Amino acid sequence: MAETATVVHRRGASRNFRGLRSTEHFFTVPLDYDNPGGETITVFAREYSSADHSAEAADRLPWLLYLQGGPGGRGNRVSSLSGWMKAAARDFRILMLDQRGTGLSSPADRKTLPLRGDALEQAAYLQHFRADSIVHDAELIRTALGSGPWTVYGQSYGGFCALSYLSFAPEGLERVLITGGLAPLTGPADDVYRATFQRVARRNREYFTLYPEDRALVTRIARHLAAVEEHLPDGGRLTVERFQMLGSYLGGNTRIHALHNLLEDAFVETSNGERLSDAFLEQVRSQVARMSNPLYAVMHESIYGQGEATRWAAWRMLEEFPEFRPDAAEPLLTGEMVYPWYFEQDPALEPLREVAELLAAKDDWKPLYDTIQLAANDVPVAAAVYKDDIYVDYTLSMQTAAAVRGLRAWATGDFHHDGIADDGEGIFVRLLGMTGVKGTPGA
Repeated sequence: MAETATVVHRRGASRNFRGLRSTEHFFTVPLDYDNPGGETITVFAREYSSADHSAEAADRLPWLLYLQGGPGGRGNRVSSLSGWMKAAARDFRILMLDQRGTGLSSPADRKTLPLRGDALEQAAYLQHFRADSIVHDAELIRTALGSGPWTVYGQSYGGFCALSYLSFAPEGLERVLITGGLAPLTGPADDVYRATFQRVARRNREYFTLYPEDRALVTRIARHLAAVEEHLPDGGRLTVERFQMLGSYLGGNTRIHALHNLLEDAFVETSNGERLSDAFLEQVRSQVARMSNPLYAVMHESIYGQGEATRWAAWRMLEEFPEFRPDAAEPLLTGEMVYPWYFEQDPALEPLREVAELLAAKDDWKPLYDTIQLAANDVPVAAAVYKDDIYVDYTLSMQTAAAVRGLRAWATGDFHHDGIADDGEGIFVRLLGMTGVKGTPGA
């Protein structure tokens, strides 16, 4: 990061409720860290601490920066401390970051991006919204808060960002905790999707073994959508492809059962014959529409781009897995793969179609990791690696674990990608202990 990069810090409102203390923070940072004196953007974060500590005591606690999954996911908004946050707030002040482009951090979507100009200018702007820039933001924020090296906790894509942090600014880190987020350090995006297609196929088989009646139901819904035009409440058409996106439920321990509950009331009888119910269509909309997080689709494959174009890797790898095709005899449900047709079928993404095409074709992405630095790492790192994770492949994750000096991996089959939603407190405490923490950090 350029030494001349500066940050402007403004505190917002502070509130106390339900045993929770929160404070808003706004930071003005460079858009492009290669041009730190140029255009700036706003990055927002909210500080959370436990009211069990006095305000004065809380101000003396060390910081923990939480990096959310994504890309395109804003920091969690909470009204009480539970799960991993309850455990963390015993010993830390938690900084919940809205990564650039999300939440209150100069949001980037179909309404704001046209202010940049045409699609070329929008794509040029978004190239600064990857993990390397997020790490630079975090380092400026850390110094603005007057913090020494801090603890970083990365979930899913947040773990990818944490690996970039270890690569480019390890001096800012006291320790790193990662759940479901050990990214492949090298190789094309093709490798990622080839591996995850295989895991999603296995997870489909597990689901249909658990709920065998749903195999015929999924096929029935797909056949109905191929023959009858159905629309989601936002006006977008529900196609077979979009219906298959419900495979996102397969990435969770308990969410897999929620998928069955969603499917069971899919059909109703109407004066026009059998149609999909409003309740079903609304639930589907909440899962497949990208109105609230468009960067998830626009930037998704770019998180694997290093020195070459991703060229819609998931779409190309689909050729090797015809059982996922919408016209398959018994189509399988997909995972988090992003396809070019997203930008034809989702009203929130249609205006960003050309931008997405430009980013998919970009072949000069900067490196996201420094493998030499990671091999020499001396920051304590602990990672939970989920053996059946359909989003971040276990085998690729363990290869990354072996490439980071001193990283302690806890490989477990007890959780899926959303493990911290099941036992966030237990997972956090275990990982913290793996980094050698006993008692209060910094005490």
